[in-house]
Amino acid sequence: MVRSRTKDAVSACVSLLLGCLAYLAVVGPRALRPTNIAWLSNGDPATHFLGWQFFRNSEWAFPLGLNPSYGLEISTSVLYSDSIPLFAFIFKPFASLFPQVFQYTGIWLLTCFLLQAWFGWKLIGLITKEPVIRVLGSGLFVFSLPMLFRLSGHFSLVGHFVILAAIYLSFRPLRKAGLMAWAVLLVVAAMVHAYLLVMVAAFWVTDLFRGGLEHKRIPLHLWSEFGAVLIIVGLACWQVGYFSVGSSAAGDGFGHYRMNLLSIFDPNGWSFVLNDIPGGPGEYEGFNYLGLGVIFLLLFGVPAIVSGEIGLLHATRRHAILLLPLASLALFSLSNQVGIGQFEFTVSLPEPLTGLAAIFRSSGRMFWPVFYFILLLSIFIVVRGNNRRGAILLLTIALVAQVLDTRAKWEQLRAEFMVSPAAQWPTSMKAVFWEEAAQRYKEVRTAPPRNKTRLPPWQEVATYAGHYGMGTDSVYLARLDTERLHMAKSRAANILRSGDYPDASLYILDPAEVPVAVEAFDFGADALLLVDGFYVIAPGWMNCGHCSDVRDAESGIVVGERIWFSKTRRGVRYLLNGWAIPEVWGTWSNSNSALIVLPLAEGDVRSILIEANALVDTGHRKQNVQVRVNGVSVGNVALEARSGNRFRIVLPDEVRQRVKKAGTIVMEFRFPNSARPKDLRLNNDTRELALGIVALTVYSDAHRGG
Repeated sequence: MVRSRTKDAVSACVSLLLGCLAYLAVVGPRALRPTNIAWLSNGDPATHFLGWQFFRNSEWAFPLGLNPSYGLEISTSVLYSDSIPLFAFIFKPFASLFPQVFQYTGIWLLTCFLLQAWFGWKLIGLITKEPVIRVLGSGLFVFSLPMLFRLSGHFSLVGHFVILAAIYLSFRPLRKAGLMAWAVLLVVAAMVHAYLLVMVAAFWVTDLFRGGLEHKRIPLHLWSEFGAVLIIVGLACWQVGYFSVGSSAAGDGFGHYRMNLLSIFDPNGWSFVLNDIPGGPGEYEGFNYLGLGVIFLLLFGVPAIVSGEIGLLHATRRHAILLLPLASLALFSLSNQVGIGQFEFTVSLPEPLTGLAAIFRSSGRMFWPVFYFILLLSIFIVVRGNNRRGAILLLTIALVAQVLDTRAKWEQLRAEFMVSPAAQWPTSMKAVFWEEAAQRYKEVRTAPPRNKTRLPPWQEVATYAGHYGMGTDSVYLARLDTERLHMAKSRAANILRSGDYPDASLYILDPAEVPVAVEAFDFGADALLLVDGFYVIAPGWMNCGHCSDVRDAESGIVVGERIWFSKTRRGVRYLLNGWAIPEVWGTWSNSNSALIVLPLAEGDVRSILIEANALVDTGHRKQNVQVRVNGVSVGNVALEARSGNRFRIVLPDEVRQRVKKAGTIVMEFRFPNSARPKDLRLNNDTRELALGIVALTVYSDAHRGG
């Protein structure tokens, strides 16, 4: 007995060691460094880290998982940034002890590999106590491709060990697991990912039903367990923040992110030997390739199945109840738009049903428990159909084949994890202004607020806000309340139109919103800036005595520098609304008004020289141009030549001081007699033209540029 326990202990330790070695081979050691976030710099991993960064720096909210600083009015919880609430809750109480940059994702991934090996070892122990077989089998569980596939960015979904734990509890005789084990597992799953919670819950309900069948009815203690566990899990979900989004948060995509019927044989780039099977564009969510090793085991198990001597039929009858959750999850994974390779057919469902299913739109993931049953079945067949040596040989070949055949893909993943360590991400927000602004403002807002904005880039803005402990609505969330998002957009639009900006908020604008902001902007009180390529509104900056003059040393223009506006030149980046497509000579205005925003690198600007063409003709002898700079009218010019026009704008003292403080020139052009070349019978051009800007130069001398 003691010897048997010793063998089990050694076997378990070897399996855990195998899990650790697999982690080091696939992920590598650098991800374990808490201050290394270089490997988290793009897409989903970025919001995983940023969600935690804001959560750790915020006071505890209620429910506990709420993350109000990460999203402000559109914020949800740490769950919906996929920041692994289980670890977020564990590490947050100790956040003050950690360095400013601290990530636990690498530790989480190692935990997943270890527990995947452990529960794989436990499951195989239900088939055989042979230690070598248990170790080899646990290796196949660790190299389960649906789990490894999630290392591409969905790190919370690497937690497949909760599925293995649920399967293990389901196989235990006479429901020895009981209330506590299921409650703990369900809470853990809830604190990792909603999809994993659904899968585990399916097996728990089935286990309860099995207990009822054993008693010919569902006794009172099972009803009590059902109610107790439901309450415990409901409370956990509430505190994690599942209910922080409304019913409008359900997305589309059900039927797109499905599993293809051929997915278990489709390597999708994960095999040297087998070719990919063409399928639908969203079927990566249903990636469930068995792997060359598992397919090998199934093929070699066919004779044993045919012989009928391995007890498969008996085992199936004994655990027939488990076919219920497996079949249900498998059917849901296929969705109502069933794909077979490149072919598909649709099963019509009532609209309310498809709307409900859309809550779990990535239905292809739901096949994972079935995948693990197939893997366990392949090991069962090999063990029961062969002697000890034969089973060990086949499992060894299968494990080696599984690892080597997928090597190219997991080595590619390893390269992404093993990038040079860094405690910060590259950013274009380098101007001194950003640090000073962080001392003045409590929030960084985008206009309009969106989920995962491209302009301005959500990640850079959120990283800046997180670094300085500011709140922001520049976020990337898996789910958010669309009604609250609509309200936030309306509020931002009203603020831009009215020019009434909250004192505590720094605004970063989509370039398309700058013209809207200019219409009602108070240039005497607030600053409209172009810094490091970002259009910024800094409320109250102009009246702030201790706020520095803004300078963009990286990309700002220098006094005396001639800025060209042809299609390949630098000036076109400063053109906003009202301009046509740049041409080889310069750029035409294309409306009755146009806007240029110029960032300054240095100097006190006193005058601006503009070189331009104009739309004039014998029947349209002059083109009037009205110019405003930083909210003040600075001149009216009449252009009478088609080309070679040069005119100088002298800035009044009031404007000079505004420009000096803001470090940005905002030039508004009005064209009261713009015209269409077609109407003037010049050509067939239907654009509304007036000024064709060629070049611009700023001077510190009011008399230069003549």
